[in-house]
This record gives sequence, C-alpha cells and structure tokens, in this order.
Amino acid sequence: MAITYHNPKSVSLAGKYSLGAEVPQGARVLFVSGQVGVDSRGKLQAGIEKQCTQAWKNIGQVLKSAGMGFRDIVKVNVFLTDSRFIEPYRATRAAFIAAEPYPASTLLIVQGLADPGMLVEIEAVAAK
Repeated sequence: MAITYHNPKSVSLAGKYSLGAEVPQGARVLFVSGQVGVDSRGKLQAGIEKQCTQAWKNIGQVLKSAGMGFRDIVKVNVFLTDSRFIEPYRATRAAFIAAEPYPASTLLIVQGLADPGMLVEIEAVAAK
C-alpha cells in the first residue's frame, strides 16, 4: 500500500515537508504521542540539539515496536519553546528524515511544555 503525497504547484511549499499525505484504506496507522528529550532512564538531555536527537530516537523506538520506521511517518507536529531553535531542529530532523517523500508537517512556537526544561516536543503519525 503506497502513501500518496500531495504537493500542488498552486500552493507554496517552503521547506522539506509535504502539503498532504494520503493514507490508503486498509493501512495500519500508528499515532506516536509527543516525545521529548528524555532518555530511557528519565534524564532530560541538555540543550536543543540533544533534546531533538533524543526525541527522534524515542520516536524511532516506538516506530520499531510497531514494525515501522522513519520512512513510514506521514505527519509530524513539532512544538518548540523558542523560534531560535528552528534551525537546530531542522538539522536534527534531517538526520532522521533525510529524503523525499517528506511527511506533512506543522511547527509551532509555544510558551512552554510540561517541564520548564523541555525545549521541544514532537508528535508523529505513521502508516504502513
């Protein structure tokens, strides 16, 4: 079952993401809860780069447990606590989602997350 990505030329596309991702009927869909930069021992990583890396690693572990991988992600929602973190986030994301087709994505700057030390939270939807 192939995911169909939609990027009509009539809508501006300003980054490495897709405007739409269509999941075919009968596909398995996995919703990954927001992941933050906390490792398996419960330790919050220091700094935006390490927190982003840890959040993506956590997502990878959830995907793996469902027999999926990063290429199966169809939608990402990202919450950053500071707009200065956009470029470090994008650089880290590129290490995990390195090639097209890119998932549909939303990035929001928020006032805060569940813990004041948390700088990023990433939700994902995958389908296979």
